[in-house]
Amino acid sequence: MAKIVSIDPVTRIEGHLRIDVEIENGVVKDAWSSGTMFRGIEMLLRGKHPWDAQQVTERICGVCPLVHGTAASYNLDSATGVNLPDNARIIRNLMLGANFIQSHVLHFYHLAALDYVDITAVAKYNGSNPELRALKNKIVKLVQAKDVYPFLPRYESPDYVSDPELATTLVGHYVEALEMRKLAHEMIAIFYGRMPSFVGTIPGGVTNPPTLSNILALSARISQLRSWIDNIYIQDILTLAGVSAYAPFLRAGDSGGNYLAYGGFDEDSSGTKKFLPSGAIFNNNIMNVQKFDKDNIIESVKYSWYTESCESRNPREGKTDPDLEKKEAYSFIKAPRYQDKPMEVGPLARMLVKKPDMLLKLAGNLGLLEPPLKFGILPRHAARAIECKLIADQMSTWVEELQPGKPIWDKKGMEIPNEAYGAGLVEGPRGALGHWIHIRNQKIDNYQCVVPTTWNASPRDKNGHRGPIENSLIGIPVPDVDNPINVVRCVRSFDPCLACAVHVIHPEHNGMKVFRVV
Repeated sequence: MAKIVSIDPVTRIEGHLRIDVEIENGVVKDAWSSGTMFRGIEMLLRGKHPWDAQQVTERICGVCPLVHGTAASYNLDSATGVNLPDNARIIRNLMLGANFIQSHVLHFYHLAALDYVDITAVAKYNGSNPELRALKNKIVKLVQAKDVYPFLPRYESPDYVSDPELATTLVGHYVEALEMRKLAHEMIAIFYGRMPSFVGTIPGGVTNPPTLSNILALSARISQLRSWIDNIYIQDILTLAGVSAYAPFLRAGDSGGNYLAYGGFDEDSSGTKKFLPSGAIFNNNIMNVQKFDKDNIIESVKYSWYTESCESRNPREGKTDPDLEKKEAYSFIKAPRYQDKPMEVGPLARMLVKKPDMLLKLAGNLGLLEPPLKFGILPRHAARAIECKLIADQMSTWVEELQPGKPIWDKKGMEIPNEAYGAGLVEGPRGALGHWIHIRNQKIDNYQCVVPTTWNASPRDKNGHRGPIENSLIGIPVPDVDNPINVVRCVRSFDPCLACAVHVIHPEHNGMKVFRVV
């Protein structure tokens, strides 16, 4: 008999996400992804000065202000005909790269890794490493003081990594990762002043010029991060991928085989050459990357709480008009589609489009290039780590290209036209991000954002096609409906940009079982 399990909200992500799964014979048979909070940021921008867009959209998310500010800047650059100086382009790349690093490190170590490692095994560590022994003593003291909330409570699982030596090492890396995130945020502060709500990029360029001092400060932190990513982060991903109990997660969690990348990190003034290339992949045919065309994007709202007038619009002409009484709707997330198909965006999509040697070699070693091609939960984590390394390595090249004394701003950014359209398409840590603007009478007439989680966590569309997260959950094993850890493992692998409690509704009596999860 099928049972419905509701996880509301999903924790260790940013935002309010509800997942409902129908479980039959110990596996997920159907799934629904629901964004349960409406904010209306785009509606707030109507009638505002175009320059307000950057500062307002930075407030969309406390985790992702930098990528929204970057997209908004490119959006205004597009509308005003800016010729972005090389220094500004490189500084934007470096700051976005620093944001990628801190976000990827945060996701794996502080949000996702707790689903795979038995923290309590640290208390059994008997090795001689003085740092790990000190860590053990600290955690034991936290347990004795009943102050283990950075790690607990959470689901229990029989397949956790429970070897005391390995578990203690991984928990040690959890602690080290906090320092690595600090270094990445310090890099952003060097040029952008602060994080979040930074003030360093504006339409037309950036505000802080390169100097020998800030270049050296940035370079030193890049070197530290590159060493840690190579020797710790990458190795931990390889260790996790090699755990036999997690072998099913190499393919389980495949979202359907459609992947999309807008392309990111401009390498020339025209923006046509990008370090992360654009492209679309269909049906897991990774050797056939099709050219990306933003005009092929539409947003379906059949199952979203928006009026029918919002249906099937390209974001350039998009509308955000809520309808809370809409029948069949179950989410405040729209359903973006590319060529009418749901598309996964994010590190896995970008790496499959770019196909770096490191990814192909790892996929070959894990047997993932043998048909049928499917890329599940663990490949998402691996792609994120590989991308982190690639970007960190490239940042060491970009920083050397900065030219003190050269321009950092094009004054066209302040010349607001009477009427214009713009589009700012970038790649953020979680995937493809687009901002669209229509300026009329020198004010914002319309502003639309299509964010990575809009793609990944979208509900069904007008054709009944599930969104990528919904589709990835089909077939996920859930042997115990009171402990749906594999469901959240899958959802978190997308990094759906927070929450504090999980509620699982009993299918017979609707009683509420409450789990606290950090």
